[in-house]
Amino acid sequence: MTKERIGAQQRFASIAPWLFVFLWSTGFIVARYATDDADPLSFLAARLFIAALVLGAIASVSGAPRPSLSQSKWSIVVGFGIHATYLGGVFIAIDLGLPSGVGALVGGLHPVITAVAGGALLGERLSPRQWFGVILGFSGVVLVVIERLTDNTLNLPIRAVIAVSIATLGMSVGTLIQRQRCATTPLLWGSAIQYSGSAVLLAFAAWLSGQTTLTLTANTVWSLVWSIGVLSITAVLTMLWLLQRRAAASVSSLFFLVPALSAIEAAILFDEQLNVTAIAGFFAAIVGVALVTRAPVTAPDR
Repeated sequence: MTKERIGAQQRFASIAPWLFVFLWSTGFIVARYATDDADPLSFLAARLFIAALVLGAIASVSGAPRPSLSQSKWSIVVGFGIHATYLGGVFIAIDLGLPSGVGALVGGLHPVITAVAGGALLGERLSPRQWFGVILGFSGVVLVVIERLTDNTLNLPIRAVIAVSIATLGMSVGTLIQRQRCATTPLLWGSAIQYSGSAVLLAFAAWLSGQTTLTLTANTVWSLVWSIGVLSITAVLTMLWLLQRRAAASVSSLFFLVPALSAIEAAILFDEQLNVTAIAGFFAAIVGVALVTRAPVTAPDR
């Protein structure tokens, strides 16, 4: 590998975490638009199916290496967790009327679960400094959503709470399996396999539940374009690239920043209030993520 290529990878590695966080945070904004003229499961099935075709075409044209049969099987399992379960659960919860504060709080548990499970299953132990970062990051999430929690938690739709809880667990499990089993899986073909398997599962779930509406309005089309190009391709490939090079807890900690950025975007696009407490939570989350990602993870005992 040439010095120029190594330098380019190092530069990308320095900006990749923040690129991922910014792009991923827009997913919650897109979800509000996407479900106006389409059922959530049908929209997601179409999104992942098209993304699989696009990545498959890119992989074929570029001559990207193909995964082994074992890597392909594990890619499907990872896709069920990260894409089908997580995205499906989040979209269903939003469609059922889950308050955004509750969804952000439950979703904020994903890095905590991953940090604990990563130590037990992968031997990726966090230093005291990193654990402080995890606690600070989750505290930042709480500060960001605390006002919305007090306003909207009296009549929680229980099915929505269950859906977002399953989504969070699916993301944690998928992240750990990706780190353990798919660290060397070729990104392009591996992602295409993840998407295709998840698209089939979501389409079947949409058919079973009768959620087959997908009206191709301008709103739906633009939501699909953004979801495929920005989220399913750019953001997810960045996340998987990071998981191949960093500990699961380090990458998962980036999700602490997502509620804060989503709140800022909602304030700009929908004139939602952004108070001092939320801003303080944003900065707490930034510091927490910095502590987790910059401090080295203790290597497992050999």
